[in-house]
Amino acid sequence: MELQSIQDIIRKAETNYLQGSTKLGKYVDWSMHDTIERIDAYLNSRHTSGSEDSLGRPKPFFNIVTAATNIWYRATDIDRKDIRFMPTKSSSVVLAFVANVMLQNWMNKNRFGQFLNQWGRSMARYGSAISKFVEVDGDLIPYVIPWNRYIADPIQFDALPHVEKFYKTPAQLLEMATPGSPNYRGYNLKVVESLIDSHSTRKTLDNHQKDNMGDFIELYEVHGELDSRLLEDEPDLDVPNKDIRYRQQMHVVSFIQEGGGKFNDFTLFKGKERVDPYQKDDLIEEDGRTLGIGAVEYLFDAQWMQNHTVKNMKDTLDLASKLIFQTADTNYAGKNVLSAIETGDIMTHADNKPLTRIANDSPSIVALQNFGNMWQNLGQELTSTPEATRGVTPPSGVALGTVQMVTAQGLSLFEIMTENKGLAIEDMMRKYVIPNLKKQLKNKDEIAAILDDAGIQEIDAMYVPHEAAKRFNDQVKKDLLAGIVPSPYQPDIAQQQVRQENGMSGNKRFFKPDELDQKTWDEIFSDFEWDSIKVEVVNENSDKQAVLQTLSTTLQTIASNPAILQDPNAKMLFSAILTETGRISPLQLATAAAQPIPTPTVTPSAGGGTGELQIS
Repeated sequence: MELQSIQDIIRKAETNYLQGSTKLGKYVDWSMHDTIERIDAYLNSRHTSGSEDSLGRPKPFFNIVTAATNIWYRATDIDRKDIRFMPTKSSSVVLAFVANVMLQNWMNKNRFGQFLNQWGRSMARYGSAISKFVEVDGDLIPYVIPWNRYIADPIQFDALPHVEKFYKTPAQLLEMATPGSPNYRGYNLKVVESLIDSHSTRKTLDNHQKDNMGDFIELYEVHGELDSRLLEDEPDLDVPNKDIRYRQQMHVVSFIQEGGGKFNDFTLFKGKERVDPYQKDDLIEEDGRTLGIGAVEYLFDAQWMQNHTVKNMKDTLDLASKLIFQTADTNYAGKNVLSAIETGDIMTHADNKPLTRIANDSPSIVALQNFGNMWQNLGQELTSTPEATRGVTPPSGVALGTVQMVTAQGLSLFEIMTENKGLAIEDMMRKYVIPNLKKQLKNKDEIAAILDDAGIQEIDAMYVPHEAAKRFNDQVKKDLLAGIVPSPYQPDIAQQQVRQENGMSGNKRFFKPDELDQKTWDEIFSDFEWDSIKVEVVNENSDKQAVLQTLSTTLQTIASNPAILQDPNAKMLFSAILTETGRISPLQLATAAAQPIPTPTVTPSAGGGTGELQIS
């Protein structure tokens, strides 16, 4: 098998992506590149056939895709607070709590909330989004890659090496190739200097110039399972097929076309990597195509027909606004009555020759409006965005129950989409985030967490008993060394003092692993198994009012009869209710009771000397 260079692989993939089409079925030919370009055009209210018709008249763009996209965007929104680790058994409560603290700190530091917004925006527009996770100096940084600078296989996302196209200035490239620079990325300095000699302007994937800035260099970043010979400086093309090995690798390359169809290739960086940094996620996955179907693509025909209808209405109204006359008098041949009047010319008219106005009124405007409304209603049905979800006040006389039912039906599709986004986030956590967190936890460094009331109760239940016993421990040692008989341990008083000190910090807590479980963070996370902790993403589309009403009713029932939870059947039903709400885990409520309270005891030494304090 002939070994192709990375540049040859890119050129072939880019040509097929830009010029080829995919046969999705007997009657369906589809171009992924053309679809993305059309989506971008519609989102920017631009016609794909030009802004003027054949007579030079401007064509209006009656945008209906932006509203639907915004509804999809906010109806499937997921925030940082909706992502958490949940214990699946009582022994993993501590682990889940510490994991949540670490996760929230990572998300705050790396602006994961902004990533989620961009990620959700891309999914609402295109139906799919590409995320990229890159480790820079130990920090994991998430990115959303725009579809218009990514070269993909239109049928299967992982069928080809992942190719991302981007631009850098010569100064930026030199920083990436200069050791010691804050932006150093290990690029080959000699190759960079050679490449800088030939500048190019920024272009789209299909070679259209983006702007007039000429001081940019076109680069390609490639990731995938590739022939290991590509990592060598001079690949041996004569290696037999049976000796070929494939491994995950990354390349940063560029090339400049010369005369005769030849190319001057540059390889700025190449190396092995642990995992592919790209992940493609869909609101609803489509069979046989990489790109999902977003709100804009569903409205392709509706948007075209809306524009067609509005253009006809505009032309009709323009025609109706003009005064047009007809006559059999040849004296008026080639003359314009309106312009003649405006210029002050004197008009002549032959005897017995009529001069009448043409009936150019607009009797068909209502029919055109009805035709446009038909397509607009179809667009709302296709995208599950009825007027209720758009914030439109229902007509007078429509029952509230009807409006709620229509809204609920419209949102039911978004619940499925949000669930798919939650599963995608779970994959991100497993594949990228958790391994990065575990690598950074080989220490006993103190961490800080801003907690809600439930979190404060959890951490205090784990921390306070140990801290109170530790302080009593230290005090007993001091008393014994001073010849003072230590006071008996009173856990309630000792723990209350610790809680009062913690209360001065508000909802913020500072703690170390040895204050929780006598381990380093790395030791705590070494037991991080997915069968004991799960990633949970809260569905924001759930009826919060119904959830609050359920929890309130449950609380009132327990408050009126606390002993009801002693009944195993009642306790099972109570746990099922909490689980169904999706807001509280029964294990969270059991955290305080599950933590044993250490009891300090003083054991005198055999020689009658200073006693030894033990925690039992």
